[in-house]
Amino acid sequence: MPDNEDTLIEFDDVSLRYEAVWALKDISLKLGPGETYIILGAASSGKTTLLKSVMGLVSVDQGEIRLFGENVSALGEHQLYPLRSRTGFLFQEGGLFDSLSVGENVAYPLVNQQSAVSADTAETRAREALRFVELEHTFDKFPSELSGGMRRRVGIARAIVTEPPLVLYDSPTAGLDPITANTIMALILKERDVRNSASLIVTHRYQDGELMANFSYDPQSEELVPVHQGAHRTRFLVMKQGEIVFCGTRQDLESSSDDYVKRFVKHEE
Repeated sequence: MPDNEDTLIEFDDVSLRYEAVWALKDISLKLGPGETYIILGAASSGKTTLLKSVMGLVSVDQGEIRLFGENVSALGEHQLYPLRSRTGFLFQEGGLFDSLSVGENVAYPLVNQQSAVSADTAETRAREALRFVELEHTFDKFPSELSGGMRRRVGIARAIVTEPPLVLYDSPTAGLDPITANTIMALILKERDVRNSASLIVTHRYQDGELMANFSYDPQSEELVPVHQGAHRTRFLVMKQGEIVFCGTRQDLESSSDDYVKRFVKHEE
């Protein structure tokens, strides 16, 4: 676990209940720079709620969520803006605005944050972010002109345009073919290693976690290279009915004897 001064996210006995249904139950975890949590679980197990609670988009009933050391639950909407500006978020399906061009979509976090940058600076940084995901040529296009995989890559560019120390990814590979899905995960891995960013990744694909745990990005060769076991701080969470029923390494996950946990260790390709 990271030391307190290095903790970006900390859940301390967090619970949220909707009538008789637990959305989150007794959640405690910490995330530090360069660390990754791969979050697995059945539908409605609390995965997306976990991400939303980090951003203060849902209020919890019990416990504290500290983002960059600040208690999210104790802050008002305007007080949350500075914290959100330091956090990238990739929504399901990319979450792009159809009425804005690709460049405008990517620049959106820059021009709508409290310390908005100039139009020229926003364009420069948006182009840099698109170049990072190899889509600078789409700057003047609209989302409707792009494939599903390209829209997801634009979503990543928007999530990282502020160069945040923390990025939250909600189902980044959902609905994509295996090759495109691996391309998306390679970009997320590249972001982690180039900027030492921390990430929470909700996914239905065990392969997404395998890639994050087993590879690193080499900036000299601009390729993914295998890493030794445990060289990267990637851990897996499995959620069930709002609870974390497993937390550990890929090796721990693959050796689990729990029937529910074993459901998520599979090879689809």
